[in-house]
Amino acid sequence: MAEAPQVDNAQLMELLSVALGVYYGEFTLAAASENLTASQGKALTVLRRGPIAMRALADTMACDASNVTGIIDRLEKRGLVRREVSASDRRVTNLVITTQGEKITDAIRAKMHTTREGLDRLGAEDRNHLSALLERVFGQPS
Repeated sequence: MAEAPQVDNAQLMELLSVALGVYYGEFTLAAASENLTASQGKALTVLRRGPIAMRALADTMACDASNVTGIIDRLEKRGLVRREVSASDRRVTNLVITTQGEKITDAIRAKMHTTREGLDRLGAEDRNHLSALLERVFGQPS
């Protein structure tokens, strides 16, 4: 049996580009259907992992802290997030997703049919492998 051809980094980067393009396009449309920008949807997705400081959210989203302030102001007005003073450092403001914010995040994910259908085609073993590979390449989600 012939050995499978080696896939080089350029080919992998192209596959990631296509996959992320599909994901991001679908995410942007799903967020818009909930009257959110892609950045607001991303902030909710990050906050779904747990409370996070404003600075850490800015770092995770790779944007300026002043941009995050505007994003959070709009999400807070809609009751999707709230600010809390950190118990360990009163100078730090933590951001917490609300129950309504969680529902919106779930609605966005539910509308991402192409992504969900692609992942549904994977069995449990393939899902575990994909998860392990993504963690090796990109590290743990922040």
